[in-house]
Amino acid sequence: MNDIFEAHDWDAAGRIGRLSVPRAGVTVETPTIMPVVNPHIQTIPPRELAERFGAQILITNSYILHGSDDLREDALEKGLHDLLDFPGAIMTDSGSFQLSEYGEIDVTSAEILDFQREIGSDIATPVDIPTAPDTEREAVEIELGTTQERLDAAAEFSSGKMLVSAPVQGSTYTDLRESAGEHAAETGLDVFPVGAVVPLMNDYRYGEMIDVVMAAKRGLGPAAPVHLFGAGHPMMFALAVAAGCDLFDSAAYAIYARDGRYLTVRGTEHLEELEYFPCSCPVCAEHTPAGVEASDERERLLSEHNLYVTFAEIRRIKAAIREGNLLELVETRARGHPAMLDGYRALLAHSEQLERTDPASKSTFFYLSGESARRPEVLRHHRRLERLSVPDSLLLADGSVDGIEADEVWTVRPPFGPVPPELSETYPVNAELPDRLDGEAYALAARGVARLAEANPDCEVTLVAGWPEVALAALPEHTNCILIS
Repeated sequence: MNDIFEAHDWDAAGRIGRLSVPRAGVTVETPTIMPVVNPHIQTIPPRELAERFGAQILITNSYILHGSDDLREDALEKGLHDLLDFPGAIMTDSGSFQLSEYGEIDVTSAEILDFQREIGSDIATPVDIPTAPDTEREAVEIELGTTQERLDAAAEFSSGKMLVSAPVQGSTYTDLRESAGEHAAETGLDVFPVGAVVPLMNDYRYGEMIDVVMAAKRGLGPAAPVHLFGAGHPMMFALAVAAGCDLFDSAAYAIYARDGRYLTVRGTEHLEELEYFPCSCPVCAEHTPAGVEASDERERLLSEHNLYVTFAEIRRIKAAIREGNLLELVETRARGHPAMLDGYRALLAHSEQLERTDPASKSTFFYLSGESARRPEVLRHHRRLERLSVPDSLLLADGSVDGIEADEVWTVRPPFGPVPPELSETYPVNAELPDRLDGEAYALAARGVARLAEANPDCEVTLVAGWPEVALAALPEHTNCILIS
């Protein structure tokens, strides 16, 4: 696993990585989107996906190829790359989607893996069982057991150049997702899709989706390349990347175009309701909504726009990781939809997990809302407070103070709390803050004061702060902490 994937830039749990795909002889930079290509219907030819849009990897369905009288022999004779005419890496799905939709398929996991090997798939997938959200736990455990048996058996297919994925199932039970991640990692397989999350995304249950992903990540460990199955809407990429997902796939760009739907990073618009295009991609720069609506090429033009906006968001996310402001981008996207805000809040509930891979220093911390107070940087600073050396008496003040004696004077800055002089110009306490802070920032600062006082019971701590009463009330009573508001 570590031999094929290397991460070299981090922000929260997001990273820029390199996935080596030996059979294709290419290295794929992640995070990235794998456009889904239907072998029967290609609105945009695969080679064009590579040459015009920069796709380094795509995904197609080996089960459809296997069951097609027209394409099966061609795939076996020519190989998948020649059949699709694609120069990058090709991942193949196994028919698990059809299994979840129709209840049965007519091949075994071993048969479809062997077929994927024969047609030249670069990353193959066994037949796992995608258990729907909210399924009874007993049924989930049974189906998860079957999936894990198939993953164990799939290990023999990854002995050559072909990579094999190990889907992580478990429905909405986070403990099962975590244990499934541990089992998948132990198989020695190569790429780790988090499966059966499409129903959560379709129902805008982004908070639960994040809980599922974070649980799977705990089991897999930080070194595993993670694929979020069926995730293709650009509005949620930044959130999923910050949670540690590296690969995305979806036919959304084509399916939405077929229905006259226009993707944006804030959601989906219906073409017929648009008077202006809020985008400057080649399609939007050269056409009007009315012109595209009336065109015989409507589906293709919309597909092209949807791909442009999709790949642009991937590039934007990579830039944010390099610049150290991925969480600011996530927060911007979260403000576009209430369900996305649920997802962001769920992500920050896992700040302790995020903090393990979040860099200790990066670009300026921008405080944008109460959610910003729960970022991993604040958690890290609070932990640092317990290790700082303090004098016998300490004055904490959010402004200039006269007439109070103390051995040392530290600033106190929401949401971080106490800041010694030697750290005042360092990341993250040199954050850009609005003049009108919310109660959450003050409450977290008060928690920082309490943490410092608890760690140093022999130090007399005096706090001088004109904070809201609700924040001051959150400060526990300490015999060594004097409050002057």
